[in-house]
Amino acid sequence: MSLDISTLYFVATMVAAMLGAMLLFFGRQEHIPALNWWGTAYLLGAASVALWTLAAGSLGEVLSLALNAVGFVACGMVWNASRVFHGREPNWPGLVLGAVAWIAAVMTLPPEASAMRMTIGAGIVAVYAALTAGELWSDRRRAQQKRWPAIVVPVLHGFVLMLPILLGDLFHAHDASFAGSIWVTVFSIELVLYAVGTVFVIFMLVSERAVTAHKTAASMDPLTGMFNRRGFAEACARVIDREANAGRPVTVMIFDIDHFKSINDRFGHPAGDEILKLFAAVVVNGLRITDLSGRIGGEEFAALLPCSLEEGVVVAERVREGFEGSGIVDETGPVDTTVSIGVAGGPAGTELEVLLAAADTALYQAKRGGRNRVEAAEELPLSLENWRRKTAGIARQPQQPAVARLA
Repeated sequence: MSLDISTLYFVATMVAAMLGAMLLFFGRQEHIPALNWWGTAYLLGAASVALWTLAAGSLGEVLSLALNAVGFVACGMVWNASRVFHGREPNWPGLVLGAVAWIAAVMTLPPEASAMRMTIGAGIVAVYAALTAGELWSDRRRAQQKRWPAIVVPVLHGFVLMLPILLGDLFHAHDASFAGSIWVTVFSIELVLYAVGTVFVIFMLVSERAVTAHKTAASMDPLTGMFNRRGFAEACARVIDREANAGRPVTVMIFDIDHFKSINDRFGHPAGDEILKLFAAVVVNGLRITDLSGRIGGEEFAALLPCSLEEGVVVAERVREGFEGSGIVDETGPVDTTVSIGVAGGPAGTELEVLLAAADTALYQAKRGGRNRVEAAEELPLSLENWRRKTAGIARQPQQPAVARLA
């Protein structure tokens, strides 16, 4: 079955134009700048290919050169779109470098070197495809298995783009029938598949980013930027399991800002919010990078430290002193910034709920003892039932095949 090349190019151009308009629409609706870059690139590329294909014979040399340059700018925009999507600044010199290189090559090469000009043009597009794949590869925030479609699509496009032209240069440089060969047909079909496949990858990336943003919003406190109760519990569960597997103890502390209601009554809720943000900063600065912290209530905060109870008490005292020394003063005088802290530690595998309950008991002891102090739980938590059940299940697993063989 023979396929008309002009028809295939027309279909590819129309598909690219429609996809570009769709990307622009969603980019404006969702306020995603990268989609605007991708959509504009598709529209520019489609317009360039359409004008060059339909009116190639009637266009002057300068106009034809300009249309090709616009196509290379569109390739540069695709690369810059991937940069913008990952939070990087657009590379403006790189955006036009391909077009400048193409114009320089056409102006330098003799008119009869059409094959060389085609090879240079395909090489420029392949370089942009490789840059796009490299930009996606450098995004280390996602797992390898989730990145591979976004990397493979531009790489395959660059390979398929180069292959027919390189084969033509190497083996059929003077064969007029090469223009109608199977490689040109494959290239035409690939343009359609690439346009659709790339948009699929784009929406896959955008969807993943949206899901990640919603998960983050569900686990973070918007005022302080710390974990909320749910996010803190989920993160602590992972750390407790990790430390339990290594046989290391963990320590939990609960912070309660002293007389916070009077701060709100005296200065207003906006000032109270500023106090909460200040304390969150003191906690983060006072903890180590391996420690977890979160806001679990109105003026209550908590932290999990992979260390012994004694080390946890030292860290809690550092946080207490840091907050007390904040030195906030208003027109009526200094503002009391003190905090009461309860600390509880347990052996490997102690559940978070047990540690929090013990730390909460110690916190009330700190409040009854005059506030602005650190109290450690007098007794270690006793409940290790969940961890014992889990480890017992793991211990039984290797025995199952033996029982099956005996049966």
